[in-house]
Order: sequence, then C-alpha cells, then structure tokens
Amino acid sequence: MDKVVLAYSGGLDTSVAIKWIPEKYGMEVIALTVDLGSEHDLESIREKALTIGAAKAIVVDGKQMFVDHFVFPALKAGAIYEGAYPLATALGRPLISYLLVKTARAEGAKAVAHGSTGKGNDQVRFDVSVAALAPDLKVIAPVREWAAEMTRDKEIEYAQQHGIPVPVTAETPFSIDVNLWGRSCEAGVLEDPWTEPPEEAYGWTVPPTQAPDEPAYVTIEFDRGIPVALDGERLDGVTLITRLNDLAGQHGVGRIDHLENRLVGIKSREVYEAPAAVTLHAAHQALEKMTLSKDQMRTKAWVAQQIADIIYNGLWFSANHQDLRAYVESTQRYVTGKVRVKLLKGNCTVVGVDSPHSLYQKHLATYDTGDQFDHTAALGFIKLWGLPLQTQARVQMLPQGEEPLSLPSVKADG
Repeated sequence: MDKVVLAYSGGLDTSVAIKWIPEKYGMEVIALTVDLGSEHDLESIREKALTIGAAKAIVVDGKQMFVDHFVFPALKAGAIYEGAYPLATALGRPLISYLLVKTARAEGAKAVAHGSTGKGNDQVRFDVSVAALAPDLKVIAPVREWAAEMTRDKEIEYAQQHGIPVPVTAETPFSIDVNLWGRSCEAGVLEDPWTEPPEEAYGWTVPPTQAPDEPAYVTIEFDRGIPVALDGERLDGVTLITRLNDLAGQHGVGRIDHLENRLVGIKSREVYEAPAAVTLHAAHQALEKMTLSKDQMRTKAWVAQQIADIIYNGLWFSANHQDLRAYVESTQRYVTGKVRVKLLKGNCTVVGVDSPHSLYQKHLATYDTGDQFDHTAALGFIKLWGLPLQTQARVQMLPQGEEPLSLPSVKADG
C-alpha cells in the first residue's frame, strides 16, 4: 500500500481521518504528532492513533526548533496580525509542514495529510508550505473533501459510531489549538460575535477581575532582539516562554477576543490566550523605541505588517519573507537591554527600559541642570524647516486671498 503521513493532533478531525483515509484512498496512515508545547499526554495520543488504525505513530519534540526558528524571528519582526493576534497557530504550521515532508521522505510516503477545513487558513499554510518544500508530494485534506456531506455534528456522530475517542462533543464544541506561543479557541457559542466568551473558553489565564490585587514585576533581558533572561536568570527560549506564560497568565494577561479577516475572504471570531507573547512583544517594542531611530521604527512597522501577513497567509517559505527577514535581522543589532514590566489585572505595562545602545540621551532631553541641547540652533532650524511653506504661501496663496490649506474655503451666501 502507498503511505501517507498525517499531521495528527489527537483531536476530532485528525482522529476521524485515520479511519477515513484508508477507506477513501486505500493508503496506509502514518500518524505524525509534533510537540510544539502541547498540554496533552503525547504517549496517549500516539497509542490512540495506533488503536484507531494508524500503521505507525511518531512523536517529534519540536519545541526548541519552534522557538528558535519561528517564534523568536516573528518576535524580532514585531509580527502581530491585524494588531491583535501574535500568530501562534500560524507560526506552528510551516514547522509541522517541514516535519511532514521530512517524515514522508524517511518513510517513503507519497502523500501527506492534514485535518484543516475548506474555509480556514491552515489548509493554505499546509498546502502551500508542502508545495514549496516537496512539490511531488500529494496533499490530502479529508475535512475539506468531506465538507459537503459531513458537517461537524455528523463528524462527531461518525466518531462515536466507529468507536473513535475524541475530546469534542455536541455539548462542548470548542475547537482548540495549543502551542508554546499561544492557545486558540473557536466554534460553538463563539460564532456569535454578540456573545461574550464564556469562561470555559479560556484555559491559560485567570479572569482579570479575579487576578491578584498586587502587581507582579518582571525584568526581561534581550540580546539582539531575543529574550534571554527573566529577573537576571538566563534561560533557554522554551523555559523562558513557559515561565512567562504561567506568571502573566496568573495576572490575567494575554486574553484576546479578535474578529479577524481570514485569507479565504470571510471574517472569523477567535479567542486567543498568549500571556508570554503579549508580554514579550510589549517589552521588545519598548526596547526598540529606545534603540532604533525614527526612520528605522517607521520602516520596520511597515515590514512588521508585511511579515505578519506573510505568516498568516502561509507564505513562510517565500523568497519575499527571506528578504524581509534580512532587514529585520539588521535592525536588531543593537536591540539589547533590559525591560521591566508590570503585570496587573489583565494589563501588561512597561515601566522601565535600559540599554547600553540607547538613543535616548538625558543630557539632550532634560530641562534641568546639565541640559546640553543647543537652544540657539532652534531659530535657524525652524526658519529653514518652514521655508518651503512660507514660500508657497507668499507666491501662490496670499496674493489671491486664499484660505490656508488646512481649512475649508469660505464662500459668501448667495
């Protein structure tokens, strides 16, 4: 039999797919579970895949690779989709795609498969990434293919009929994806944008109203844009993110209720939790404000938006992304220093920044003793700065009695 490597999460869609692919395609299923910070018992997931019918089940620890090659590059870029979403799930898909292809090569498989729907973003991320890495491999998407006859409630029924244990029922219909960088929750009552997310939609954060009344302070140290220490203790990326998720989550930080624009053209309501991501992005942005010039910051803001779109839209392995990343790496040469953050009742506030490469110079900014700013230069600067405006006003506007350009024209009645 031909082989197919399935990205297996242990959830509803991919569990049903283990049964459905052999029936539909006559292919042997190899289940690949990639650990990017899952909260599940991975050995149980592996055993479940074999019980359902997988010929082989493989578990890969991808956490360090995920942080080093995907999360931290996105953090350095400042990549946040539509100003809200830190791209946790979106960042995991290109890595899973890479490992799918790598496993397919090792196992001699002719296809890979994923559990994405036909209206989501993940299908694009998987399909496009696999096509870029291994265009000869066939991509099978069972949920997308059976969408016409198998709705989500029928899928649950199918699982029950075939004795497939899944964590989703008609009573608890949330679709949840988890990795180190964030937790996403959708479906069920969340599909009504008027409905406030119920508390059971959250798993990482306490309600801000129930968070401690006293704030927590944490000092985050960065080296060339990468967080390397918390409160003076140097940590590897996985440990640092895990600790910060716990600490910020205890103070209700990181809840995101987002109505976003999907790549396929529809709007979707997503509830995210990203305590560490929210905290680290805030700290990183504060350090950049101190160490980047005005023009660098403005250009990088545009680049950040482009990279966020690239990640969200499944184009991680594009040449354009590679080119923009080279610019980002250049901007991070001096983004080194410490940032003190205050966590309180769902809020993350930067309260202190320090860097050996700071462009903030107190002797230029102060109004007190020690001021070294040349005030006498201001008059000449202002004269030259305003010269184009003064010239145009004198030549083109004042002789005709026109109003200043910033005001609407005034006309007499009648």
